[in-house]
Amino acid sequence: MNEPTFLILTALAGESQHGYAVIEDVERMTGGRVRLRAGTLYAALDRLRGEGLIEVDREEVVQSRLRRYYRLTAAGEQSLEAETVRLRTQATLAEGRLRARRTDFGGATA
Repeated sequence: MNEPTFLILTALAGESQHGYAVIEDVERMTGGRVRLRAGTLYAALDRLRGEGLIEVDREEVVQSRLRRYYRLTAAGEQSLEAETVRLRTQATLAEGRLRARRTDFGGATA
């Protein structure tokens, strides 16, 4: 799973959101490191809907424009959970190797 997909699913894990709110949430979650563009977001939302990971929660008209809210599906929740476990496992492995490296070099970096 790529990072934008992970972040979109994470944003929708909290509550249903419309596209612009997802963009803002992702930027907030990453401290501004990731800024999704609208085209990138909506292409990803369409793909995630097609994969059954998200669905439309509701639609409303705001200032004469349609606002569509998305939510995570059960399959999306399972996919996000599996990716979270995978990333945690990878991070634990990296941390262990870094600790071993520090021990091998007496606390100094090479």
